[in-house]
Amino acid sequence: MSARERGLAAGATVTAQGSGPTPPIVAPSILSADFSRLADALSIVDPALDWVHCDVMDNHFVPNLTFGPLIVAAVRRLTRAFVDVHLMIERPERLVGEFRAAGADQLTIHCEAAHDRPIREVLAAIRASGARAGLALKPGTPFEAAEPLLDGIDLLLVMTVEPGFGGQEFREGMLDKVRAAAEWRSRHGASWPIGVDGGIAPDTAALARRAGAGVFVAGNAIFRQPEPRLALEQIRAAVGP
Repeated sequence: MSARERGLAAGATVTAQGSGPTPPIVAPSILSADFSRLADALSIVDPALDWVHCDVMDNHFVPNLTFGPLIVAAVRRLTRAFVDVHLMIERPERLVGEFRAAGADQLTIHCEAAHDRPIREVLAAIRASGARAGLALKPGTPFEAAEPLLDGIDLLLVMTVEPGFGGQEFREGMLDKVRAAAEWRSRHGASWPIGVDGGIAPDTAALARRAGAGVFVAGNAIFRQPEPRLALEQIRAAVGP
Protein backbone atom coordinates (compact mmCIF):
# COMPACT_ATOMS: atom_id res chain seq x y z
CA MET A 1 0.00 0.00 0.00
CA SER A 2 1.38 3.42 -0.94
CA ALA A 3 1.73 6.28 1.54
CA ARG A 4 -1.17 7.98 -0.23
CA GLU A 5 -3.39 4.93 0.25
CA ARG A 6 -2.24 4.54 3.86
CA GLY A 7 -2.99 8.20 4.46
CA LEU A 8 -6.50 7.95 3.08
CA ALA A 9 -7.10 4.76 5.03
CA ALA A 10 -5.93 6.45 8.22
CA GLY A 11 -8.42 9.22 7.61
CA ALA A 12 -11.22 6.69 7.37
CA THR A 13 -10.28 5.10 10.70
CA VAL A 14 -9.27 8.16 12.66
CA THR A 15 -11.71 7.42 15.49
CA ALA A 16 -10.58 3.82 15.96
CA GLN A 17 -9.90 3.01 19.60
CA GLY A 18 -6.54 1.91 20.90
CA SER A 19 -4.48 2.86 17.86
CA GLY A 20 -0.80 3.47 18.41
CA PRO A 21 1.40 6.00 16.61
CA THR A 22 1.42 5.81 12.84
CA PRO A 23 4.53 4.49 11.15
CA PRO A 24 7.05 7.34 10.67
CA ILE A 25 6.54 9.31 7.45
CA VAL A 26 8.90 11.92 6.01
CA ALA A 27 7.19 14.71 4.06
CA PRO A 28 9.67 16.59 1.85
CA SER A 29 8.53 20.20 1.45
CA ILE A 30 8.70 21.42 -2.13
CA LEU A 31 9.06 24.99 -0.83
CA SER A 32 12.82 24.30 -0.77
CA ALA A 33 12.93 22.56 -4.15
CA ASP A 34 14.02 23.99 -7.50
CA PHE A 35 10.67 24.69 -9.18
CA SER A 36 12.30 24.71 -12.61
CA ARG A 37 13.14 21.03 -12.01
CA LEU A 38 10.13 19.97 -9.97
CA ALA A 39 9.84 16.57 -11.63
CA ASP A 40 13.45 15.78 -10.69
CA ALA A 41 12.84 16.95 -7.13
CA LEU A 42 9.79 14.75 -6.74
CA SER A 43 11.55 11.73 -8.21
CA ILE A 44 13.31 11.12 -4.88
CA VAL A 45 10.00 10.69 -3.04
CA ASP A 46 8.99 7.07 -2.43
CA PRO A 47 5.17 6.78 -2.53
CA ALA A 48 5.38 3.77 -0.21
CA LEU A 49 7.23 5.73 2.48
CA ASP A 50 6.85 9.47 2.04
CA TRP A 51 4.36 12.29 1.61
CA VAL A 52 4.88 15.39 -0.51
CA HIS A 53 4.34 18.56 1.52
CA CYS A 54 3.08 21.73 -0.20
CA ASP A 55 3.39 24.99 1.74
CA VAL A 56 0.73 27.47 0.64
CA MET A 57 1.23 31.02 1.98
CA ASP A 58 -0.83 34.14 1.26
CA ASN A 59 1.33 37.04 2.57
CA HIS A 60 -1.45 37.80 5.08
CA PHE A 61 -1.49 35.02 7.63
CA VAL A 62 2.28 34.69 7.21
CA PRO A 63 4.76 37.19 5.69
CA ASN A 64 5.48 35.22 2.54
CA LEU A 65 3.74 34.38 -0.74
CA THR A 66 4.20 31.02 -2.38
CA PHE A 67 1.76 29.20 -4.69
CA GLY A 68 -1.79 27.99 -5.13
CA PRO A 69 -3.79 25.13 -6.64
CA LEU A 70 -1.95 25.19 -9.99
CA ILE A 71 1.30 24.00 -8.42
CA VAL A 72 -0.53 21.42 -6.33
CA ALA A 73 -2.11 20.11 -9.54
CA ALA A 74 1.34 19.85 -11.10
CA VAL A 75 2.61 17.94 -8.07
CA ARG A 76 -0.36 15.60 -8.34
CA ARG A 77 0.52 14.83 -11.96
CA LEU A 78 4.16 14.22 -11.11
CA THR A 79 3.85 11.81 -8.17
CA ARG A 80 1.76 8.96 -6.83
CA ALA A 81 2.66 9.96 -3.28
CA PHE A 82 0.20 11.33 -0.72
CA VAL A 83 -0.11 15.10 -1.32
CA ASP A 84 -0.13 16.98 1.97
CA VAL A 85 -1.14 20.65 1.60
CA HIS A 86 -0.42 23.06 4.46
CA LEU A 87 -2.64 26.13 4.14
CA MET A 88 -0.93 29.03 5.89
CA ILE A 89 -3.66 31.37 4.71
CA GLU A 90 -6.61 33.37 5.99
CA ARG A 91 -10.11 31.98 5.37
CA PRO A 92 -8.88 28.66 3.89
CA GLU A 93 -12.44 27.35 3.57
CA ARG A 94 -12.86 29.50 0.47
CA LEU A 95 -10.29 27.37 -1.37
CA VAL A 96 -10.98 23.86 -0.05
CA GLY A 97 -12.77 22.85 -3.24
CA GLU A 98 -10.02 24.17 -5.50
CA PHE A 99 -7.20 22.47 -3.63
CA ARG A 100 -9.11 19.23 -3.40
CA ALA A 101 -9.83 19.35 -7.14
CA ALA A 102 -6.12 19.99 -7.72
CA GLY A 103 -5.34 16.68 -6.03
CA ALA A 104 -4.71 17.43 -2.37
CA ASP A 105 -5.11 14.32 -0.20
CA GLN A 106 -4.87 16.30 3.01
CA LEU A 107 -5.53 19.95 3.83
CA THR A 108 -4.09 21.37 7.04
CA ILE A 109 -5.43 24.67 8.34
CA HIS A 110 -4.23 26.85 11.19
CA CYS A 111 -5.94 27.18 14.52
CA GLU A 112 -4.91 30.86 14.55
CA ALA A 113 -6.14 31.88 11.07
CA ALA A 114 -9.27 33.94 10.44
CA HIS A 115 -12.24 31.89 9.20
CA ASP A 116 -15.66 32.76 7.82
CA ARG A 117 -17.28 30.12 10.04
CA PRO A 118 -16.35 28.06 13.10
CA ILE A 119 -13.14 26.13 12.57
CA ARG A 120 -14.87 22.87 13.47
CA GLU A 121 -17.14 23.39 10.45
CA VAL A 122 -14.14 24.10 8.24
CA LEU A 123 -12.48 20.84 9.31
CA ALA A 124 -15.74 19.01 8.63
CA ALA A 125 -15.95 20.60 5.17
CA ILE A 126 -12.44 19.40 4.36
CA ARG A 127 -13.37 15.86 5.32
CA ALA A 128 -16.62 16.12 3.37
CA SER A 129 -14.56 17.01 0.28
CA GLY A 130 -12.84 13.63 0.53
CA ALA A 131 -9.57 14.97 1.91
CA ARG A 132 -8.07 14.42 5.32
CA ALA A 133 -8.24 17.40 7.68
CA GLY A 134 -5.19 18.62 9.55
CA LEU A 135 -4.90 21.25 12.25
CA ALA A 136 -1.67 23.23 12.73
CA LEU A 137 -0.45 25.15 15.77
CA LYS A 138 2.06 28.01 15.64
CA PRO A 139 4.82 28.03 18.29
CA GLY A 140 3.03 30.55 20.48
CA THR A 141 -0.25 28.60 20.51
CA PRO A 142 -0.62 26.16 23.41
CA PHE A 143 -1.74 22.60 22.83
CA GLU A 144 -4.86 23.30 24.89
CA ALA A 145 -6.17 25.57 22.11
CA ALA A 146 -6.55 22.52 19.88
CA GLU A 147 -8.19 20.21 22.42
CA PRO A 148 -11.84 21.09 21.58
CA LEU A 149 -11.16 20.21 17.92
CA LEU A 150 -9.18 16.99 18.21
CA ASP A 151 -12.15 14.72 17.58
CA GLY A 152 -12.48 16.21 14.09
CA ILE A 153 -8.94 16.00 12.76
CA ASP A 154 -6.74 13.52 10.91
CA LEU A 155 -3.40 15.19 11.71
CA LEU A 156 -2.09 17.55 14.37
CA LEU A 157 0.81 19.58 12.99
CA VAL A 158 3.08 21.21 15.57
CA MET A 159 5.09 24.06 14.07
CA THR A 160 8.65 23.88 15.39
CA VAL A 161 9.50 27.25 13.81
CA GLU A 162 7.44 30.38 13.19
CA PRO A 163 5.70 29.69 9.86
CA GLY A 164 6.56 31.79 6.84
CA PHE A 165 10.08 30.94 5.73
CA GLY A 166 12.25 27.86 5.44
CA GLY A 167 15.69 27.43 6.92
CA GLN A 168 14.86 28.43 10.51
CA GLU A 169 16.35 26.79 13.58
CA PHE A 170 14.34 24.05 15.27
CA ARG A 171 12.69 25.12 18.54
CA GLU A 172 13.31 22.23 20.90
CA GLY A 173 10.82 23.69 23.40
CA MET A 174 8.01 22.72 21.01
CA LEU A 175 8.63 19.09 21.90
CA ASP A 176 6.65 19.67 25.09
CA LYS A 177 3.64 20.33 22.86
CA VAL A 178 4.33 17.11 20.94
CA ARG A 179 4.48 15.19 24.22
CA ALA A 180 1.23 16.76 25.41
CA ALA A 181 -0.47 15.78 22.15
CA ALA A 182 0.88 12.23 22.35
CA GLU A 183 -0.33 11.89 25.94
CA TRP A 184 -3.80 13.22 25.01
CA ARG A 185 -4.00 10.85 22.06
CA SER A 186 -3.08 7.86 24.19
CA ARG A 187 -5.50 8.83 26.95
CA HIS A 188 -8.41 9.25 24.53
CA GLY A 189 -7.65 6.31 22.23
CA ALA A 190 -7.22 8.56 19.19
CA SER A 191 -5.16 7.57 16.17
CA TRP A 192 -4.28 10.78 14.32
CA PRO A 193 -0.56 11.26 13.72
CA ILE A 194 1.40 14.17 15.14
CA GLY A 195 3.49 16.08 12.64
CA VAL A 196 6.40 18.44 13.18
CA ASP A 197 7.35 21.15 10.71
CA GLY A 198 10.36 23.44 10.83
CA GLY A 199 14.07 22.88 11.28
CA ILE A 200 13.68 19.15 10.72
CA ALA A 201 16.92 17.27 9.99
CA PRO A 202 18.12 13.81 11.11
CA ASP A 203 19.03 14.96 14.62
CA THR A 204 15.91 17.04 15.32
CA ALA A 205 13.66 14.47 13.66
CA ALA A 206 14.99 11.83 16.03
CA LEU A 207 14.22 14.07 19.02
CA ALA A 208 10.68 14.66 17.75
CA ARG A 209 10.18 10.95 17.10
CA ARG A 210 11.07 10.14 20.70
CA ALA A 211 8.58 12.79 21.85
CA GLY A 212 5.77 11.11 19.90
CA ALA A 213 5.81 12.62 16.41
CA GLY A 214 5.09 10.42 13.41
CA VAL A 215 5.21 12.84 10.44
CA PHE A 216 8.34 14.90 9.72
CA VAL A 217 8.20 17.82 7.30
CA ALA A 218 11.65 18.73 5.97
CA GLY A 219 12.62 21.21 3.27
CA ASN A 220 16.14 22.62 3.32
CA ALA A 221 17.49 19.50 5.02
CA ILE A 222 16.51 17.57 1.88
CA PHE A 223 16.32 19.78 -1.19
CA ARG A 224 19.14 22.18 -0.30
CA GLN A 225 21.64 19.36 0.24
CA PRO A 226 24.20 18.16 -2.34
CA GLU A 227 22.46 14.78 -2.54
CA PRO A 228 18.74 15.21 -1.75
CA ARG A 229 17.93 11.53 -2.09
CA LEU A 230 20.59 10.59 0.45
CA ALA A 231 19.44 13.39 2.75
CA LEU A 232 15.88 12.05 2.63
CA GLU A 233 17.12 8.54 3.39
CA GLN A 234 19.07 9.84 6.39
CA ILE A 235 15.97 11.41 7.90
CA ARG A 236 14.01 8.21 7.27
CA ALA A 237 16.75 6.25 9.06
CA ALA A 238 16.74 8.69 11.98
CA VAL A 239 13.01 8.15 12.63
CA GLY A 240 12.77 4.53 11.58
CA PRO A 241 11.34 1.79 13.80
